[in-house]
Amino acid sequence: MYKKVLATTVLITGLAAAVPAFAQSTTTPAVTTSTSSTVTTKIACVGAAVNAREHSIGTAMSTLTTAENSAYSARATALQQAYTLTTLSAVKAAVKTAWSTFSSSMKSARQTWQTSRNSAWATYRTAAVACKAPAGTGDGVNSGSEASGN
Repeated sequence: MYKKVLATTVLITGLAAAVPAFAQSTTTPAVTTSTSSTVTTKIACVGAAVNAREHSIGTAMSTLTTAENSAYSARATALQQAYTLTTLSAVKAAVKTAWSTFSSSMKSARQTWQTSRNSAWATYRTAAVACKAPAGTGDGVNSGSEASGN
């Protein structure tokens, strides 16, 4: 019986000493502020990577649309000139050349777009990983929504 009373007394005394350690603190520890600041910095780092990616993609899209517009304009001019020719064989050859040149120009523009887009996303992913931001901070899961240039 003595051992039970002694053990209970020791247990209660130990719990009484531990309760203040579990009480909720009303002050914010310095570590939390530092961690919050670090998270904010990491999120800002990802934001900078996103901004750089979007700028690169915007420039690449402008280049794509300019190249496509030029291809359509050149095709229109070439076809207009083709139908000023006087022989059937000359018209056929000029039309074939106009469409072939158009197709090559469009293919080249799409390839340039795709290369630029992929490069922008790869650079973003590398930069975002280097930021070491919390999971879910970036928007890379949305890359499938990007225009494919087809």
